[in-house]
Amino acid sequence: MTRRHLRRGLSLVAGLALAGALLPTASSAEPRETRGVPLGELTATATKVASGLINPTAITALNDGSGRILIVEKRGVVRAYHPRTGLAAKPVLDISDKVNGADVERGLLGLAIAKDRRAYVAYTRKSDSAVTLSRVRLDTGELTELITQPHPEFPNHNGGQLAFGPDGYLYWGIGDGGGGGDPLASGQRLDTLLGKILRIDVNRACRPLKYCVPAGNPFVGVAGARPEIWSYGLRNPWRFSFDPADGSLWIGDVGQGRFEEVDHLAKGKGGANFGWSCKEGPVVFDETRCEDGVTYTDPVFHYISGAEGCAVIGGHVYRGKKYAALAGGTYLATDFCQGTAWAVRKKTDGTYESARIGEFPLDATTFGTDQNGELYLADEQPGGLHRISFARKG
Repeated sequence: MTRRHLRRGLSLVAGLALAGALLPTASSAEPRETRGVPLGELTATATKVASGLINPTAITALNDGSGRILIVEKRGVVRAYHPRTGLAAKPVLDISDKVNGADVERGLLGLAIAKDRRAYVAYTRKSDSAVTLSRVRLDTGELTELITQPHPEFPNHNGGQLAFGPDGYLYWGIGDGGGGGDPLASGQRLDTLLGKILRIDVNRACRPLKYCVPAGNPFVGVAGARPEIWSYGLRNPWRFSFDPADGSLWIGDVGQGRFEEVDHLAKGKGGANFGWSCKEGPVVFDETRCEDGVTYTDPVFHYISGAEGCAVIGGHVYRGKKYAALAGGTYLATDFCQGTAWAVRKKTDGTYESARIGEFPLDATTFGTDQNGELYLADEQPGGLHRISFARKG
């Protein structure tokens, strides 16, 4: 992975979970809203706890009471880590024979585990590189394809994040199809899944589909629109996450070359248009892609590509207990090229504040949490897993 590739639009990769004793149980109660110290007084540090990962792309908590987390590798492998025993040598899952991980931004891209103990993966399919969502059997590796989105023109901007929302539905982010400047004009089109975040119900099947489209999705019944779409106007939403305290959605969307952005949506707010490729970050990118009367949702935080980084790595709102008094309610993100620890927090008046609160390893690709909400970070090179801690300046 080169920084030049990331600057053109991150769309790396990620993964899945264990069977038997490793299967998740029902999640604990949602954490209460807490607020940490002023951002200007907060610092964050990443401490390496494991090494030997090969192109890690996603981190997922098992939530089974064991304390283990799963780390997804681009090649199509999932591995387990425990704070006491370290990184297990034997993979939890290996579906590398089903995954095209040869290109920089293709491979195993996302992992989510449902409360009913079923696991879901997002990846680029080996046969044709289509971006694919499948249900997977953890004991055998058998895949059942649910959705495929053709992605043949360019190898970048595959997205890949998977996460279950507070409503129990599965959310999936897909990039705009790649290339520079959205040559497919996917961002503003509603007839394609490219450049979108989708919301589907994987607990039921509505024939001929192997899933159902929730009736509350914003484009259900809209002529020419894909009903799976939840939000659009995204370039490459590489990592997004839900705040367990209020159910809101935080999205790190990789920029074209001027701005990297973070978007924030309230719980249940579907239909938002984040502007790409009419806009990049807070400014107009291509006037010919803009339409009168359309409402574009601006980012709540942005920074300058080139000068301040090259590809935003979206993170999580900290809701753990260990540092709640310091960092509670703080969204943490970083950048692939510069490693800045960016903190963003929504203020009581509805506006947002941000600050640099430290430096993380370069080439970071993903954040994740353990079952207690404590944060971890993985870097692509040299392939380390890091635990995040917070402190007060001075």
